[in-house]
Amino acid sequence: MTAGNNRPAVSVVINFLDEARFLQEAIDSVFAQTHAEWELLLVDDGSKDGSVQIARHVAEQHPGRVRYLEHPNHANLGTSAARNLGIRNARGEFIAFLDGDDVWLPRKVDRQVALMRAHPDVGMVYGATQLWHSWTREVLDAGRDLTPDLGVALDEPLDGPAFVVRMLRRQALSPCVCSMFLRRSVVDGVGGFEAAFRGMYDDQAFVAKICLSTSILASGECWDRYRQHADSCYAAATATGEGKPARRFFLEWLKTYLRERRIEDRVLWRTLNSELEAGRPPDASR
Repeated sequence: MTAGNNRPAVSVVINFLDEARFLQEAIDSVFAQTHAEWELLLVDDGSKDGSVQIARHVAEQHPGRVRYLEHPNHANLGTSAARNLGIRNARGEFIAFLDGDDVWLPRKVDRQVALMRAHPDVGMVYGATQLWHSWTREVLDAGRDLTPDLGVALDEPLDGPAFVVRMLRRQALSPCVCSMFLRRSVVDGVGGFEAAFRGMYDDQAFVAKICLSTSILASGECWDRYRQHADSCYAAATATGEGKPARRFFLEWLKTYLRERRIEDRVLWRTLNSELEAGRPPDASR
């Protein structure tokens, strides 16, 4: 942090649930940042493994810079509630998120702060996240790492509602949580993450809220690695067939959100209704 200034530029929120295998690596990737003006909030969502001890130890070793947070009674309330707890305790001008099983590359914060300073009207910056398979160090995973194309114009402000349309149509990738870098004022303005989303589509609901309030900017640079493993929230939901009902829940939530805020963007409404109709189960009476 800047000498004589107790307020960090960036608040980093790491939420975790039973991530003893990976949490220290995620924390280390924050400490490895070339940008030094950050604080770290370690939010425990009811862990029952050794990740509790890891987080508490780091907080004890770095008082004033790292804080350990948990819900009352060490409850498990889901990813959105955990991130919101971090947001409520954040002091930085900017907020960035990292799940306990993912990692950042060293120049992430430096580059994203610079982009935010260069584009003062942009509320969120994100980059091209690597889908990280090679962490296993298995021969079969060595060549599987992939950094997907984002599907949007790069390095220029993007119209928020237009981005939501492209995201709904699957023409643009929703930003990975580990890549999001936001102005605290924007996060506060939309009320943070939606607590109703405990896992699947928590990111897309949050992105939709952000994009309906501000412009965003995408970079082709890769600053983070999204670890691919069978125990991740996405992998578990896919394996159990929860993906389709989770998407429908998201679409219905978005419809209510648009109505409550009287958002009348015709293209967005048309796209949303089309996606809802496409995902509707067949009518057995026909």
